[in-house]
Amino acid sequence: MIEGLVGLVIYLLVVGLIVWLLMFLVDYVPVPAPFNRVAKIVIMVVAVIIVIYLLLGLLGHTPSLGRLR
Repeated sequence: MIEGLVGLVIYLLVVGLIVWLLMFLVDYVPVPAPFNRVAKIVIMVVAVIIVIYLLLGLLGHTPSLGRLR
C-alpha cells in the first residue's frame, strides 16, 4: 500500500508539473482570449481524467475503455 501511495505522489507531481508547463505555454503564446480559455479548459479536463485514472488504479480497479466497435 505504501508503494502505491509513493507512486501516486510521484505521478501527481509529474502531472502537476506538466499541467503547469502547458498552462504557462498557453499564457506565453499570444493567442486570442477565446482560444486561450478553451485550451486551458481542455488541459484541465485531461488532467482531471488522468488523476481519476490514477486514483482508480490505486483502488485496484484497472480502468479500460472496453472494446470499441
